[in-house]
Amino acid sequence: MRQIVLDTETTGLDPRQGHRIIEVACIEMVNRRPTGHHLHKYFNPEREIDAGAAAVHGITLDFLADKPKFADAADEFLEFINGAELIIHNAPFDLGFLNAELRRLDRVPVETLCNGVIDTLKMAKELHPGKRNSLDALCDRYEIDNSQRTLHGALLDTELLAEVFLAMTRGQNSLMIEPDSQPPVNLSSTGGRKERKPLVIRRADQDEMTEHGRVLASIDKETKGGCVWLQKGEAAS
Repeated sequence: MRQIVLDTETTGLDPRQGHRIIEVACIEMVNRRPTGHHLHKYFNPEREIDAGAAAVHGITLDFLADKPKFADAADEFLEFINGAELIIHNAPFDLGFLNAELRRLDRVPVETLCNGVIDTLKMAKELHPGKRNSLDALCDRYEIDNSQRTLHGALLDTELLAEVFLAMTRGQNSLMIEPDSQPPVNLSSTGGRKERKPLVIRRADQDEMTEHGRVLASIDKETKGGCVWLQKGEAAS
């Protein structure tokens, strides 16, 4: 399965207020393994960046002044994600911005091109209810090194999110059993093959059988003939 881990950075919080995407990053995974193939772009938003957003990602208009517009890279972006399953942390936020950019270009929404969307924030809330489930919190929980994440950046965030997603879904691999796989070998403490001892079947002697009969008779008396074990024994004899 081909999956794309995706993240964006923006000029603000709401595309309906005219805010734009200024960075997008995508990392490709095939069969849960990063391929090394990625897409990373900065865009000139042609508008101001909110102070709150700039404090989060640290991207300035001066840095973006010579960068292309989203429209210039739309085809490359759509080709990269086409047919893949997307993995996004807080997917409604990123999809809202991406689809707003695509509407400006009279393009179809992202969801129509992709093979489904996994929201890792929603997944984390289901796995860890009542706990913090930000990307930083999940990195701490799954012991993933995020020491270089002093500011939000789309490329670094996708790399961390890929590790978080694989950690959260690690148990899925254990459910896949190869048809030619061998059963585990039972080893001794020294590392050699440990042979099982033959099971010993010990039959009751006459005294034990007599005592067993007395117990059944007592049960039968207490239950007024309802001892099923005694009835089965009589039927078999």
